[in-house]
Amino acid sequence: MTTMTRRMAMTTLGAALATPAFLKKAHAAEVTLRVHHFLPGVAPMQTRFFDVWAKEISEASNGAIEMQMFPSMQLGGKPPQLADQARQGICDIAWTLPVYTPDRFPVAETMAMPFMVTNAEKTSVAMHTLMEEFGQNEYKGMKPLAFHTHDGGKIHTRGQIVSSAEDIKGLKLRAPNQATGEMLALMGAETVFFPVTEMVVGLSNGVIDGCCLPYEVVPAFKLQELTKVTNEPEAGGRGIYANTFALVMNERKYEGLSDDLRAVIDAHSGADLSRRLGAQFDEFEAFGRSVVEKQGNEIHTIAASEINTWREMATPIYDNWIGKLNDAGHDGAAIVARANALLDAG
Repeated sequence: MTTMTRRMAMTTLGAALATPAFLKKAHAAEVTLRVHHFLPGVAPMQTRFFDVWAKEISEASNGAIEMQMFPSMQLGGKPPQLADQARQGICDIAWTLPVYTPDRFPVAETMAMPFMVTNAEKTSVAMHTLMEEFGQNEYKGMKPLAFHTHDGGKIHTRGQIVSSAEDIKGLKLRAPNQATGEMLALMGAETVFFPVTEMVVGLSNGVIDGCCLPYEVVPAFKLQELTKVTNEPEAGGRGIYANTFALVMNERKYEGLSDDLRAVIDAHSGADLSRRLGAQFDEFEAFGRSVVEKQGNEIHTIAASEINTWREMATPIYDNWIGKLNDAGHDGAAIVARANALLDAG
């Protein structure tokens, strides 16, 4: 080593020793939170929400909280296991659907009943309120961060126009959840349940006549190419259905954070986050509808009066759900009435 090289090395070492420890660690994360979900990494939910949310939390914590994203079930398991993975600590935060495990989270699943949706933002706020009032003990071992829904589902068909319940008779339709499937069956449809990937094949080969899904799903599965007609409820009223979502964190991980880092998580979760997620899904919905329009497919409006008739037909489904809530130790009638009041308010 030359004299100049030795001097440069000593200067570098001296500078490193002179740097205060807190500056050296300013960008080192104190806590890493593993976020697990079922959608691919290119999905809008990842790129437009999770990536943005993670950056906001990192900046608010001055880099002390880092979120590692694991889309597409990269930590293993299947989507119905996500809530338990968060509870068990396999991941720290999970994004999941209560309907993946039917009847296990009945309060959270209530808003997935038929006709319990207006738009995603308003319904997400209603769901969050409902969970605060009735569902506080439903996610034991987990810290709920937000609850939300997507916008109301539409009936996409290979060509059939649906103006009334009579038009649904005899159609083979892929149902999005158990309760909606029961409702479609009451109207005479032949309902089937299988993953959306199988739905694509079913529509392609004519095994099914259509499906009930929100517009936001359309681009990912090129549904606009597999169907010719979208039947949507008249604007301003209730939608056909909406699945519910829960964003939950391992409770031990949350409680183990320092007070200041828990405050960061609290500031980026709760009712405001539920509203934000709902609004995000309304944006996804608008884009999906534009894809259908660009394809030149027919968009047919189902009158609000007809939707009200369908709601009356679904009375046995609501009664059955109230019974399930009662069996779970809740006041089922009060929960369903409160959900409807929240949706009708404003």
